[in-house]
Amino acid sequence: MPGRKNRIGRSRTGLGLYATKPYRKREYVVAYRGRKLANAEADRLEARGSRYMFEVNSRWTIDGSSRWNRARYVNHSCRPNVEAIERRGGKIVYIARKRIQPDEEITVDYGKDYFAAFIGKSRCQCPKCRERRAERQVKYRARVKRALMRKKPIRKRSGVIGPKPKGRKAKSRRR
Repeated sequence: MPGRKNRIGRSRTGLGLYATKPYRKREYVVAYRGRKLANAEADRLEARGSRYMFEVNSRWTIDGSSRWNRARYVNHSCRPNVEAIERRGGKIVYIARKRIQPDEEITVDYGKDYFAAFIGKSRCQCPKCRERRAERQVKYRARVKRALMRKKPIRKRSGVIGPKPKGRKAKSRRR
């Protein structure tokens, strides 16, 4: 549709929602749509692997798994550009937290529970987390290189890296 301000496209984590026109701060972006379920029913669906559940309050959850729900394509970021707001009647809408430029991916912070259950720190693909992992990797490689140059082993959780320490050999017992 030519009048839409967003489009669905390929992102680093699968499919994502992208802006086609600029959004102002606090402007409506998209609504999270789907059937309204009781939390007990939503828990049963989540146990079977359903991921597009949005808990509105302690009583209701929105099942956004249908493809016509464009908000299901809003991916997670630790530095989001939209936020979820509850409107009257248990409706959820995404509002821009800052100006969003065309071709910028629309992202939201999923929250601690979802992050811990499905994503985890090592698999977060937002630019800030990828940058942080890359910095750690560079520091770690430099540390390993220094240890190998000094010919001293470094300790790591999974074991020792570097040359094997020179020491006495273990005596074998004779019986």
